[in-house]
Amino acid sequence: MKPGSHDLRRGFTLIELSVGIMVGMAVCAMVLALFNQQATFLKIYKAQNFLTEEAPVISNYVGRLVGRADRFRLHDNLADALSNVRPRTTPSPVVVLNFRLPDGTVRASILSFANLGSGNALYYYVVPTSGVLSTPQWAISKKASNVAFLMSAGILQMKLTGPANEVITYSGSMQQ
Repeated sequence: MKPGSHDLRRGFTLIELSVGIMVGMAVCAMVLALFNQQATFLKIYKAQNFLTEEAPVISNYVGRLVGRADRFRLHDNLADALSNVRPRTTPSPVVVLNFRLPDGTVRASILSFANLGSGNALYYYVVPTSGVLSTPQWAISKKASNVAFLMSAGILQMKLTGPANEVITYSGSMQQ
């Protein structure tokens, strides 16, 4: 070695290393805070998802059906609704809607809140002329935790309870 030459030191000083670690920790803390904020936002959004997406669709379907019906009956179950026995005036899970067709005949549909094996759902049935129901035409909602149809001053109301116990009441009258 020559006298007076300096060894080249490779690496960082303790201060540079400390600053680098602190910057890295600050970036990690900001990313973690943003992730936590996003997770909280998604939790709030999911809690309101039923009110913002499902409830308007249910309102549209049920509003159109009830608005075109000529009369309705409330029943405790599908068997009573099909055989037209024991109609009720108290809150009920089943409503029969009758529609008069242009040729003078009457067609019936049923809205029923029931558990058909895959959890509670609000189902729509078209009653065939034979009077024997098969599977529902479609499930209007599988997210509702309870549906009750009731009559108040001659007006059909549907009280819908969502998954977070939010309660929505739809009211509709028959066309004249």
